Amino acid sequence: MPRVGVLVVAYNAEATLEKTLDRLPPSFVTKVDHVLVSDDASTDATYEVSLRYQQNTTIPITVMKHEKNLGYGGNQKVGYRWAIDRGLDVVVLLHGDGQYAPEVIESLIEPAARGEADAVFGTRMMVPGDARSGGMPLYKYVGNRVLTRFQNTLSGMSLTEWHSGYRVYRTDALANIDFESYSDGFDFDTQIILGLHGAGMSVVEVPIPTYYGDEICYVNGMKYARQVSTEVVKYRLGGIGLGGGRTGVDHDAYELKYSDHSSHGVLLSWLAEQPAARVLDIGCSDGQFGALVGRLGHEVVGVDLVKHPDVGDRLDGFVEADLNQGLPAEVGSDYDVIVAADVLEHVIDPAQLLEQMIARLGPDGRLMVSVPNVSHWYPRLRIASGNFGYDQRGPLDQGHVRFFTRRTLRRMLREAGLRPVRTRVVGTPVDTIAVRGRLPRLLLRWAAAVDRRATRVWPTMFGYQFLQELERA
Repeated sequence: MPRVGVLVVAYNAEATLEKTLDRLPPSFVTKVDHVLVSDDASTDATYEVSLRYQQNTTIPITVMKHEKNLGYGGNQKVGYRWAIDRGLDVVVLLHGDGQYAPEVIESLIEPAARGEADAVFGTRMMVPGDARSGGMPLYKYVGNRVLTRFQNTLSGMSLTEWHSGYRVYRTDALANIDFESYSDGFDFDTQIILGLHGAGMSVVEVPIPTYYGDEICYVNGMKYARQVSTEVVKYRLGGIGLGGGRTGVDHDAYELKYSDHSSHGVLLSWLAEQPAARVLDIGCSDGQFGALVGRLGHEVVGVDLVKHPDVGDRLDGFVEADLNQGLPAEVGSDYDVIVAADVLEHVIDPAQLLEQMIARLGPDGRLMVSVPNVSHWYPRLRIASGNFGYDQRGPLDQGHVRFFTRRTLRRMLREAGLRPVRTRVVGTPVDTIAVRGRLPRLLLRWAAAVDRRATRVWPTMFGYQFLQELERA
């Protein structure tokens, strides 16, 4: 049997705490490993009530009072760390004000205890009409539904409710997300959903009854709505590479941009015009782009720092190498085309790598390169506002060590002895955003069309990437 603990978060709950604990089912009380009552520096007698209850019950209870108020999220952090350190398998979040029914606690625990879910959320919205009949005010009901719809759209999830505080977590799932870095406020509950979803954890919802009594609500509704909306927008932007980056080498596979208007789409169109050729894909990642090149009738050899799963099956050949150390001999030479898609910005000396690539070209070989535009409006805005930093992807990718404008790229290629055959500027890959969310397609098509138009009018401001096909001068 899994070890189950209950975290009771309490703030000024002297009038409701005992009643809430008394409502725990007897069948559950005999099985629970431990209950932690975490008093968040209440100004009433919550702590004293908790101690008195502890002395007069058979439930294994620990009572804790914080010297200063940690906030709703901060209080949860302490409780989840306690559950992990205690070696519990499952922890239940229960509010001390009795708003969430302790009577149904076992139905929430079951999916997590059976290993069928990493998290279980009690939802008041699963059964139509239950929330309103249970006393949920109309403005809260409408706000809940609107926010939930918005959050599902941006995150790609399909929860019936994001805003219930009745939750069950497996502690091994909590240990795999950085919940202690999350907010100390009420938006913590939204952040933990996004953290679990981003880590690929499974979430199950269970219907719960709605109860609204005379408990005091400490949530500022407008501030809360703004905060949780901001969090899900940040999460969505992070999914396309804007925000939340770490410095250092990125060992994750590079995301293929499935769009005719993206850099990958343009390079594939150029390669489609080539007769059957030997192609060297520098920085091939997991080989998805190279596999598409192979379907065009080309023989493709890939080079990358990390050998991702299945890359050997997707390409005709693969060489594992650190490009900062140069191209190894086993790469071979006499290639008809060498592709360096979003590579030059990742190496310390791109001019040296260019020289080595040119040496591996056949007599009439072509070089195709793409680099991000550091003078794109987004990096300019970040720098002008004093918020320069690295992102997960995009022009400020965490792995970029060199930055290019159109002018500096042209100068470097010219000095390497290369002459452009054709050039292209592509805009932000807006039409790839729908991969992880459910944004309206019409809105995405409109935004993509506007961005492409702006890129044609002012390429150095709105151009996301510069592409060139080159030959020896």
